Amino acid sequence: MSWRERAASLAAAIPRSSLHPAVLSWADSRPPGEAWAVAFSGGADSLCLLLLLWAHWPGRRRNLRVLHFDHRLRGAAARADALFCGRVCAALGVAFVRGEWTGARASASEAEARAARFDFFARTMRARRARALWLGHQRDDVAETMLMRLARGSGAAGLAAPRPLQAGPGGRLHVRPLLVLGKEDVASALGGSGIPWREDASNAAGDFFRNRIRGTVLPAWKRAARRDAVAGAARSRELLEEDDDALEAWVDALKPLTARSELALNRLAGRPRAVVRRSLHRWLRAQPGAGELSRQGFEALLAAVLAGRPACQSLGSNGFAVIRGRRLRFLSDAPLT
Repeated sequence: MSWRERAASLAAAIPRSSLHPAVLSWADSRPPGEAWAVAFSGGADSLCLLLLLWAHWPGRRRNLRVLHFDHRLRGAAARADALFCGRVCAALGVAFVRGEWTGARASASEAEARAARFDFFARTMRARRARALWLGHQRDDVAETMLMRLARGSGAAGLAAPRPLQAGPGGRLHVRPLLVLGKEDVASALGGSGIPWREDASNAAGDFFRNRIRGTVLPAWKRAARRDAVAGAARSRELLEEDDDALEAWVDALKPLTARSELALNRLAGRPRAVVRRSLHRWLRAQPGAGELSRQGFEALLAAVLAGRPACQSLGSNGFAVIRGRRLRFLSDAPLT
């Protein structure tokens, strides 16, 4: 089959109704000429995403911008991935943009590689006037992310990732329609339509935390659960997103930040700790001069805010968090009293 025939076959196996309903609702509301960017590595998930977008939204084909990033960490295999992706896009008649990591090095961390990739996405989207980035994350990615973030003590906001629709910096939106499908669902649908994909051999190595979760922890967790643990994690993610949205709406209603970017403690009096915590996070994000605050430092500042007592705490070399007169302020110099 040609790639266009393969896309049609895959769309029959995974109809539009099988995609995340929030994404379908959003996509159907968008202007017809809007450009959509698609992250495409050549792997099963991103290939499935691209083919379904091409098949289920035929009116959008001329406005698809397919983005491929070569981390330059896998030599000839990575170059073969790029060639594969370019051929698929040429066969589908969609725009293909390839980028590569000029600062690549063998000792690069998973976080550094991800940052370089998303920096390329952001720059290309600005140049191509695309606000939405479609990503091929599926249910197994939800379970992996949840296990990783549990290890570092994330709250509801962190555990609710990855979301089907997630606002990003610069007004960008990350769109993930495959979160209702499992990894095996994707592979089975591709195989049933005779669709080949690229395998990244480095995913089997234990160099990165996600790879260790994927290769060792998640399979053992599934066996121990004796049920569909991945579906359970996806359900928990949905519920955590609801809780996170509710807490954000509560903070919105309280309007704890003043016009001068101060935190009005009187508006938070008697409110649950979770609401005060989120309000404090918002206050910190509103202070451009504030440096990084450790977890212990944040908890100490949160305790002072909850108590409403006068306090002065360093926020790095640029200033201080000061509680005085039922207000939390950012000051560049420590107060004398």
